[in-house]
Order: sequence, then C-alpha cells, then structure tokens
Amino acid sequence: MHELAITVIGPDRTGIVADVAEALAGVGANLTDSTMTRLRGHFTMTLICTGPTPAEASAALESLTGVVTEVREVAPEEDALAEGEPFVVSVHGADRLGIVAAVTRVVAGAGGNITDLSTRLTGTLYVIIAEVDLPGGSADELAERLAVAAAELGVEVTLRRAESEIL
Repeated sequence: MHELAITVIGPDRTGIVADVAEALAGVGANLTDSTMTRLRGHFTMTLICTGPTPAEASAALESLTGVVTEVREVAPEEDALAEGEPFVVSVHGADRLGIVAAVTRVVAGAGGNITDLSTRLTGTLYVIIAEVDLPGGSADELAERLAVAAAELGVEVTLRRAESEIL
C-alpha cells in the first residue's frame, strides 16, 4: 500500500474540499491526516493518504480546475509515543519582519518541537498560535527566553500548557 503526501492550492471556492475528497476517494485513497485553510482568498490543503499509486492520485486530481497539486510518496510514520509535554505559544503584536523566525528559533533552542503553527495579520495586529511539544521540565526556562524575545520584538508572548482534549 502506498502512503502519499498531497498538496492542493488555488483560489478559494465553494466545494473545493468535496471535489478533492471525491477525486481521491474515486481512486481508493483513504485520507488519514489533513490540514486545510483559507489564506487571503486562497485555499490550501495538505493531505496524507494511503492506497493508490502517486500516478493514480495525480491523474484523479488532474480533472480539478484552477488548482495546483503535487503528489509524492512518503515513508509511513514510525509508531512512536508522543515525546514531550504539549504547550501553546501565543504571540500578539504589531506586524514586523522576523517575528516568526525569532519566536520559533527560541522554541527550537529549548528543544521544543512545533507540531502546528498558524499566523494571521489583521490590520496591523500580527498573531501567532503554535502548538509545541517541550522536553519535560523546560517550560519555565522557555517562558523566560520567550519573554526576552518578546521585549526585543515589541510583542506579547504567552506560554501555557495545552489542554489535551483541545488538541
């Protein structure tokens, strides 16, 4: 059985998720993981699915108009227990170059693994929400490092333990 990573991007429109899902189901693709979002009028999705060959999945998606797709085979994920403790990093402040780079570098420096990240610019307000897995006992040190970065960037940063039922 093949495991595929598929990306789809194009102008947002009603029915795009249904069109992609139906095309893939038609060739026997089982969607196992996905993320989909609308970004400033554009729709993007990344899917992991099992079943068809890359050529079969690509052919199924060719019938979709107005979107760019990519299909590639990936190795199955090793069964592993989640490592680290789940936390959420939130950033709010005036938009400026380098906020994502600085905050994510601080998280990486503390051994944190970013498992999900989204950003949004609304007017001049820039917001980051990142889910991170942290090594046990590292949260206090990371909070201190984030406070320093926040002061340098002129933004507000919070770090809080994630509620498992929310994730």
